[in-house]
Amino acid sequence: LLWPLASRAGSADEGLDALMALLAQRRHGEADYTQEQFLSVLQRPLKSAGELVYDAPDHLEERTRIPRSQSFVLDHGLLTINDGKRTRTLPLQQAPQVAPLIDSIRATLAGDRPGLERTFELQFVGGLTHWQLQLTPRAASLRASLTRITLQGAGDQILEVTVQQRDGDRSLMHITPRA
Repeated sequence: LLWPLASRAGSADEGLDALMALLAQRRHGEADYTQEQFLSVLQRPLKSAGELVYDAPDHLEERTRIPRSQSFVLDHGLLTINDGKRTRTLPLQQAPQVAPLIDSIRATLAGDRPGLERTFELQFVGGLTHWQLQLTPRAASLRASLTRITLQGAGDQILEVTVQQRDGDRSLMHITPRA
């Protein structure tokens, strides 16, 4: 009775390994994004749009154009935040409100399974043509605010990121890779 379950678990593990290997091959990527943040204190979602840039293994940029210009740049563990008026640079670990999200995307893009597994329990569904990776926080301190991050994609492209907060707030980012 347990053999089919073990077979599926092994298959998901092999699928995740194959995805991580494929993602690790990508050295650069650029994409446009739209994001909606559903917050319990607001009647309508907050909408934003911009571009994402990735250079392996640990350079990630989010440049927001709409509703206002701002940027987040992660480079070698340093996070630089520019809100259009001022710029701050700090180690990613000193930004606990955004660190799990930024590092989950960076580690996924880099195909860094051990890095992901240090912070999250991983659940992989699908195959390389269409996949979903659910990240559930391991640490109680992170679980206090974050329920899960779900990434969906095809091949070596992340196409959607959903962040579910413990308080019910969530964000949904749609990503359109540039050719």
